[in-house]
Amino acid sequence: MGDASLAGRAFDWARRARYVARQGSRVVWFAAHGEVAQAISRRVVRKARLERGGEAVSTQAPKPARKTSTPDLRRLFSQIAALFARDLANIEAGHYPVPEGEFGPPRAFLDLSRSFLADVPKVARRRVSDAHQEVFDATREAARGLPRYYRQNFHFQTDGWLSRDSARIYDFQVEVLFKGATAAMRRQGLVHLSELLRLKDQRHVAYADIACGTGGLLAPALAAFPRLRGVGVDLSEPYLAHAREALSAPHRRRAGFVNANAEALPFADDSLDAVSCVYLFHELPPKVRATVAAELGRVLKPGGRLIFIDSLQRGDLPENDGLLDLFPDLFHEPYYRSYLVEDLDALFAAGRLRRRDLSSAFLSRVALYEKV
Repeated sequence: MGDASLAGRAFDWARRARYVARQGSRVVWFAAHGEVAQAISRRVVRKARLERGGEAVSTQAPKPARKTSTPDLRRLFSQIAALFARDLANIEAGHYPVPEGEFGPPRAFLDLSRSFLADVPKVARRRVSDAHQEVFDATREAARGLPRYYRQNFHFQTDGWLSRDSARIYDFQVEVLFKGATAAMRRQGLVHLSELLRLKDQRHVAYADIACGTGGLLAPALAAFPRLRGVGVDLSEPYLAHAREALSAPHRRRAGFVNANAEALPFADDSLDAVSCVYLFHELPPKVRATVAAELGRVLKPGGRLIFIDSLQRGDLPENDGLLDLFPDLFHEPYYRSYLVEDLDALFAAGRLRRRDLSSAFLSRVALYEKV
């Protein structure tokens, strides 16, 4: 008995060591890419200055009126370490398995690195010139039902949400932005899904991930819960195609994908047990947020659960408020400031959704709502 207990503890420590090594290497890798990207961007700024005859060129829009300090790097890395400790605790509690490499084999990972770095100068040039309407201009004649607010170069990224190239490097881009912590922030939503599935037969749970993008939450959900079926809904056909192809064959058989607008979800009233929505609301105009919130409430069954993950709001973690104020100045995020002060509980209450849980995970808020 003693030998078995000792062997079990040794296994736990070995697993923890592997986890720490893996996540630590992610942070180093993506933080290093962030430093290289900043160096490339500075070169673009200098070149733009020379082309304008020495005129000062800034990579930022005017600073916000609100003056709030930002946490230093040591504090940010401390927050990331706390996120990883929480992530590991969730794994050891059985909520989801140890994450696998979401970017594929090393060769594919390096190819993504090259593609990301090749795109950095393009992003920097858009930021310098405040160019964020390329997608709108390109889709004037054939918008294909895409709303005007959607047809922009969010984050100044190439092609906005409307190409396979954009979809291929999107997850790499956001991991660089959040220093390798993005996947761990998303995984916190799996805890709420795990708690629901412990009460129900996975095979009979109706689940949809709204604005699924490249499958950042849907893919780990299908990996964590081997009998769960899920539907990914997104407005971008290229991102849906990428999400589908990125799944392994067994997971793909349990996944469905629907090209649709979250303002008019393709589900019947009271038809879903669980819905997740990750990093969507901060990119919606205020009136559209209300419409989407009502739709999420409409499609959930009474007792159904909404797993909501998005940016922190002002006051969620006050020491990070300065970063939230700065974010829309560095990236094209036209609706972000209104999101920071949106009363989300009131917004969801209109659709009979009541908040049951709320926590902060690095730069994300993770909330659970239940339909009453």
